[in-house]
Amino acid sequence: MEYFLAIADFKSFSRASLRISVAQPVLSRQIKALEQELGVALYHRTGHGVVLSEAGKRFEQYARGILDTAAAAKKELAALGSEPSGRVLIGMPPSVQAVLAAPLVEKFQNAFPHVSLGIMEGFSGHVQEWLMTGRLDIAILYHTRYNGMLASDPLLTDELFLLGPINDPARAGEGPIRASNLRSIPLILPNRPHGLRILIDEYLDKAGVTPNIQLEMDAMSSTLSLIEHGVGYYTILSYSSAHELITSRRIRYWKIVEPTITRSLVVASSTQRPSTKASRDLMIYVRQLVQQLVEQGRWSPPA
Repeated sequence: MEYFLAIADFKSFSRASLRISVAQPVLSRQIKALEQELGVALYHRTGHGVVLSEAGKRFEQYARGILDTAAAAKKELAALGSEPSGRVLIGMPPSVQAVLAAPLVEKFQNAFPHVSLGIMEGFSGHVQEWLMTGRLDIAILYHTRYNGMLASDPLLTDELFLLGPINDPARAGEGPIRASNLRSIPLILPNRPHGLRILIDEYLDKAGVTPNIQLEMDAMSSTLSLIEHGVGYYTILSYSSAHELITSRRIRYWKIVEPTITRSLVVASSTQRPSTKASRDLMIYVRQLVQQLVEQGRWSPPA
């Protein structure tokens, strides 16, 4: 398979031969034997070298996966009994990054000094795609419709609230706000197909409410900035998304009732790629840290 991939990378038997220091006749015999075993042609020859056939393209995916798995297994076995090391990448949506990233970096790197931690931020749909294509080792996602390529563990059920200016120009009131009363509130919501927008649209549709959407904006930080500066807009987000602004009394929040609106937060990994000790330890650490933040009141308002 290494010979097959070298030829695929260099698109030439002769260049692959020079690169991996294997005689070209040996490469040719090995590839011919592989094609006979598989019963398909893996390459098409051109005037400038070779290109993968359709069967070759499919086989390339399997071959790279097998070699990646073998390399990870070798690395993992060599590290048994030792401290976790290497690089691990985690992805998360902006609303989670706002409350989780700083304590995660500080505490994880203190606990695992030989692990290099990388964080990627994006919408849940993008983070899920990055995880499935191998750009991430683990991901924190709001529950989406995914297939058996991902394994996930629940972290919490996140309730959404109405967030608005301190002076409350729309007169949302002091207590909880009914879903039916949201129709009079000027809202900033993300664009479709943002996962939060789809969730809110489905919720309002079931409640029989046509929302008063004044502005569509994906950037959570810009949305909260407009609300803080009192231009008269409101939005629907989790408490954790605006914890600092709320506790410093720069914006207000209202519980939405009849019914409430919630979403599930999970930590996920790919079933298509082998995990490492570092990534498994990070998943455990994420679960512990989220629980600590919940207990500290960072994820939901005081009862």
